[in-house]
Amino acid sequence: MGISNTQYRDIMFEYDQTRMKNQRLLDARYQELYEKLPELKEIHEKIVELSIQQAKTEVLNPEKAKRNMDGYAAQKDALLQRKAEILQDNGYSADYLSPIYTCADCKDTGYRNGKPCHCFMQAKLQILYDNSNMGEVLERENFDTFCEEYYDDTVVHKNLSITPRENIRRIKEICLKFIRHFDEVYDNLLFYGNTGVGKTFLTHCIAKELLDRSHTVLYLTSQQLFAILEKNKFQKDNPYTVNEQAAYILNSELLIIDDLGTELSNSFTISQLYHIIEERHINKRSTIISTNLSFAELRERYSERVFSRFTGYYDFKQIVGNDIRIKKAVKKQNI
Repeated sequence: MGISNTQYRDIMFEYDQTRMKNQRLLDARYQELYEKLPELKEIHEKIVELSIQQAKTEVLNPEKAKRNMDGYAAQKDALLQRKAEILQDNGYSADYLSPIYTCADCKDTGYRNGKPCHCFMQAKLQILYDNSNMGEVLERENFDTFCEEYYDDTVVHKNLSITPRENIRRIKEICLKFIRHFDEVYDNLLFYGNTGVGKTFLTHCIAKELLDRSHTVLYLTSQQLFAILEKNKFQKDNPYTVNEQAAYILNSELLIIDDLGTELSNSFTISQLYHIIEERHINKRSTIISTNLSFAELRERYSERVFSRFTGYYDFKQIVGNDIRIKKAVKKQNI
């Protein structure tokens, strides 16, 4: 999916603004130095006249232009050399009056050799991050900072028949596989378990990896999600923004719904959740859900109709362990 047409236009508009800003800066340099060093203006006019003359000759008499090419190049090089000498003699760099580019690789066009420049890809990535609703949290919570040491490796969990640490290792591998095959395989994940066991952290890890691969990712808590959908249905203030947000919920390549079950449950939220799950499934848009609710609580809260979609479309993964936030707080105090 990548960025939308509107987002692409926004990026290209910024390139237009950058080029105009740099051209104004260059024009100011020319104006200043032409007044201060008149010979520079004379050289510029000679180069322009020489280039026009050569261009006319190429049109009217190509053979003559070809014979004159060496002489034309020598005269132009001599003028440019003199220009550089004047600049350096007066304390300026030789390229002080050369075109100014914020990105010299693409010359502030966004493209190099017909392909997006690295600066364009960075601008695109920034938009994806801005729209993900996660911001700087991904700098702190990602696979590089993932630590399995917070999970016990001494006691086997009675339901899983493995330790919490072995369980989180397996889930991490599932997450990495989800990322590796994201472009080829449609899949959904549902993380459930007690508060503080790392469910949200894992969604952040996945989000960062996919964002860095230029996928569209939207993170919302369940309360944020249903607040947007409620505005979209019932409020008329700023409908364009609200409608755009609602469309992004359905169309982003990955939607993360965090803390499902913390929202106020009613017929509206249940019907909207069903609609999102069904629409995204039809369009093969992946979703990750995290919740503190158990199987029984999910069924009771969201009805059999919604629960059947969970079990049919999602890969359930239980995360077990003690509250990591408490462990981190204790560790910080002991340092």
